[in-house]
Amino acid sequence: MGINKFNSEGYYDPTAYAALTMIEKEAKQSCGFRPLVYICSPLSGDVERNQAEARHYCRYAVENGAIPLAPHLYFPQFMNDAAPAERNLALFMDIVLLSKCAELWVFGETISKGMSIEIEKAKRKGQPIRWFTADCKEVSK
Repeated sequence: MGINKFNSEGYYDPTAYAALTMIEKEAKQSCGFRPLVYICSPLSGDVERNQAEARHYCRYAVENGAIPLAPHLYFPQFMNDAAPAERNLALFMDIVLLSKCAELWVFGETISKGMSIEIEKAKRKGQPIRWFTADCKEVSK
């Protein structure tokens, strides 16, 4: 997951990237290692649809050798996102959990306010960030 898409001379090298990524994935799965990854996707707006998509992203992470952590599926079970104090507390707890993760995986083209906070925190901490489309295709940023 730490493999560069560019070769040592700075040229995009998708064939080597794909091969090395597969080798790394197989090696990690054979020894049982699965990194904890933070799933970053929208919650606000159409909450029901957004949570269904987050569950899909979590499944994608599992199928790709990771342990997904999606606080926006968990915290709304007992916290009110519409109450500013509770939303701020949930965002604080999100950041605490993000610091325990190996990577941040960002899904979709829409970046919500909460997502932008999570992305900024990951950048400041030097955590790897991977970007995906809504249909789970990895893209470079």
